Amino acid sequence: MDYKEAGVDIEAGRSFVEKIRKGVESTHRAEVLGGLGGFGGYFQLPAGYLEPVLVSGTDGVGTKLKIAQALNRHDTVGIDLVAMCVNDILTSGAEPLFFLDYLATGKLNPQQLAEVVTGIVAGCRLSGCALLGGETAEMPGFYQLGEYDIAGFCVGIVEKSKLLDGSQVKIGDIAVGLASNGVHSNGFSLVRKIIETSGLSWDATPELLGGKSLGEVLLTPTKIYVKPVLAALRSGMEVQGMAHITGGGLPENLPRCLNKNQSVKIEVGSWEIPPIFSWLAYTGNVNQKVMFDTFNLGIGFVLIVPPGQVKSAISWFESQEIKAYTIGEVIEGKGEIVGTPLF
Repeated sequence: MDYKEAGVDIEAGRSFVEKIRKGVESTHRAEVLGGLGGFGGYFQLPAGYLEPVLVSGTDGVGTKLKIAQALNRHDTVGIDLVAMCVNDILTSGAEPLFFLDYLATGKLNPQQLAEVVTGIVAGCRLSGCALLGGETAEMPGFYQLGEYDIAGFCVGIVEKSKLLDGSQVKIGDIAVGLASNGVHSNGFSLVRKIIETSGLSWDATPELLGGKSLGEVLLTPTKIYVKPVLAALRSGMEVQGMAHITGGGLPENLPRCLNKNQSVKIEVGSWEIPPIFSWLAYTGNVNQKVMFDTFNLGIGFVLIVPPGQVKSAISWFESQEIKAYTIGEVIEGKGEIVGTPLF
């Protein structure tokens, strides 16, 4: 008996590495030392920092992978993976430097996982970070044929004096919301339950979605906000705090960037809610509070800015083809979100 009979194909693993080599190397920044294939990745810290602070983050894509696997489309979930990590560390003002991935599957399909890595490469290029390395695990008997899971890890850097930690936020500051691409990568257990209960397939094209299929809309990758936000910070825009709106929506994530004894009063109807959320609420008979507590509802990232910066902030992001809205104001409180959006 050999390893292949036990379910692990070493040659397939080597083939996979060769398929992804050029893509991985295309993400490398000047600070990357060495190449692909070592036991560790080497990265030299960029010059010019007086008190550099490293910021790290890790995340996955969750059950959105079930849709990708059902539709046999694997080229977008890698973007989701990178986005979930880099958008998180961006909230501290950090520039993402490098990214590592972990891919686990029951039987290694080099073409399938190469498509996943194509998305990871695209995400790294969109965020300006290097894909420094990763791990691929073939685990027969642990995953069903065709199934895989992915996790990501990133490290960024910020000058200590510019680190955003909530202490800068003041009463009267304004919350500027940046539009999401849709559902992004959260709430998919509820999404899948709604569609399962409805009896519809992923190829269904509800009228409310403008002719697009459910699968197409739901696999739209998470928006990566890194480059336009970092450019705004470097231009001198005064930003007091930032939040990445992921699982738990605005109620759970927006308070994470506030100072003590602060809340945000949401301006009802201040932004456009994408049709997919109205469709999910109607089809699944999901009440407004549950929707608000589960999904981003069209706001993927929030910046807290002084009132005098609102107009320039909105103009800047719209010049970057990102819709931006004044969605609320920082008030005294205990970390709650006051008000809910209207469908």
